[in-house]
Amino acid sequence: MPYVAPASSTYSPAAPLQIPPLSDPSPVRLSLVIPTYNEASSIGSLVRQLCAHLDTILPGAYELIVVDDNSPDHTAKLAQELQEEFPQLRVICRQRERGLATAVVRGWQAACGEVLGVMDGDLQHPPEIILKLWPLIQKGADLAVGSRYAESGGVSHWSLGRRIVSRGAQWIGLVLLPGVFSRVSDPLSGLFLVRRQCIAGIPLNPKGYKLLIEVLARGRVRTIAEVGYIFQERQNGESKIQLQTCLQYLHHLIYLRFSLGQVGSFLRFSTVGLSGTLVDMALLYVLHDPTNLGWDLITSKLVASEVAILNNFLWNDLWTFRHVTRLQPGPLNRLQRLAKFNVICLIGLVLNTSLVILLSERLGIHYLLANLIAIGIVVFWNFYLNSKLSWRSVEVKPNSVGGKS
Repeated sequence: MPYVAPASSTYSPAAPLQIPPLSDPSPVRLSLVIPTYNEASSIGSLVRQLCAHLDTILPGAYELIVVDDNSPDHTAKLAQELQEEFPQLRVICRQRERGLATAVVRGWQAACGEVLGVMDGDLQHPPEIILKLWPLIQKGADLAVGSRYAESGGVSHWSLGRRIVSRGAQWIGLVLLPGVFSRVSDPLSGLFLVRRQCIAGIPLNPKGYKLLIEVLARGRVRTIAEVGYIFQERQNGESKIQLQTCLQYLHHLIYLRFSLGQVGSFLRFSTVGLSGTLVDMALLYVLHDPTNLGWDLITSKLVASEVAILNNFLWNDLWTFRHVTRLQPGPLNRLQRLAKFNVICLIGLVLNTSLVILLSERLGIHYLLANLIAIGIVVFWNFYLNSKLSWRSVEVKPNSVGGKS
């Protein structure tokens, strides 16, 4: 007998963001959540296409759950009107809570499926991709991710700037949470399926839009499979990516870094970087300010930055990466580390100096403020490459000591 979804509901929960385990066997194998806000123009087409595809691989064993944040364009009402045609469709309308990631979790809390999934409601995720994701779960994957960066994946007509922003956001995440971001090619994907048992009973605390990061960081996910897809341009409506979204993303990364107890080297590196910033700013003032030496801005910046680089190297070598330097003692090793550190930082300095000139002389920002902004941007570059090259730990395989394990 085909599964028939419960009636729609208005949902204003105060419960923690935690997925309950299934108490009894369920006829529903897949619960796919579609978070929406002002998606009236696409919700009908999306539901029809998804049901057509899922009816071929999971007839009578799936449910779609639209979780709407009380859209002014009446997305929820339009979705409810589809329920007579598609009884496997459920609609939840939230009154007080907002946010894409929390909407998905609320949908999963109400879901009956053994496997939980998410897909955007704006048709930027092609509905037919579900035909490739589900077989990965059937083959044993705990998590099946639709990736823009896996083989055969991509983006349709993104500008160069948008591509740089997307990759830059992923790179920042790789620096802050390497153990999370290195597990998949597209950790910022909003298209994936996960077994309920991998996240059931775990308190979740997503912020903003990127729920997959939370699942990878906190979930009991062992096996991961990916399939490439082409991310489509919006046909209707407006993008929801704003400055607040970017700030929420950074907040989420920093929160996870601290809550998972992975502060470690990056916090020490940042503290050292702050001391270098003070050295840089003070020396730049002495060299460039007309009331002091009055050197030109470029020369002043180069000299101030090189002194700051030497300051940072000494502190990082003695403190931040001391677990590595203890295994690589001696002046020759230190000189090699200094050479690598200097090259990496000098490359970052080119970017830093270019940003200072652009912000100060082209955009009219005070040179000290411009310098501070540039330093903040380059710090991620410096930490990632230095941790991989200048202070790289060489892991010893078990079978290389004392015979085979």
